[in-house]
Amino acid sequence: MLNSQNLLVAALMCVVAPSVSAQDITLPLRETPRPRTTDGVPHIQLGIQGNPDLSAELTRRVAKFPGVIVGAPRVSLPGAVGFQLTDDIPLARPEVIVGGKEFAHVYPDGSLHASLNPEVARTAVETGWAISHPWASQRAGWEGFVMIYTPISEDELEVVFRLLQSSYTYVTGQSLVD
Repeated sequence: MLNSQNLLVAALMCVVAPSVSAQDITLPLRETPRPRTTDGVPHIQLGIQGNPDLSAELTRRVAKFPGVIVGAPRVSLPGAVGFQLTDDIPLARPEVIVGGKEFAHVYPDGSLHASLNPEVARTAVETGWAISHPWASQRAGWEGFVMIYTPISEDELEVVFRLLQSSYTYVTGQSLVD
């Protein structure tokens, strides 16, 4: 598991860069096994029970991003929660949006779909935090569309939260600072 020192290092190294064209993010290796997922749509994890408290905390924190409304997702399964941008938030990357102005959504099991900078998405996949969405290679602009695995501890929640900050920055062009 991640310890406090590793978490602090990860947090310091994961500052979201203001540039939407290239974001540098360093992620620790995820120590828990990668969940199995479906190969098609719906793209879901298999055999994972989420922690409702961690999902609620993540949702509460993302709801504090400027111009974010938490509500029903545009395209997802029943019980999912979408992270929608208000009309006054401009999109730096409209081509990466699934529907409306939703930059990510979270499933009842705690997994998420989010649009990331393709370099960040590759890093998240390589370090065990995410898997590419089955449609990521089929639609222009979706190269960074991933499923982020369910966080199962508070340490993992911190990394997943950093990935959602990165998603927001990539989609809107607005940097977030804790």
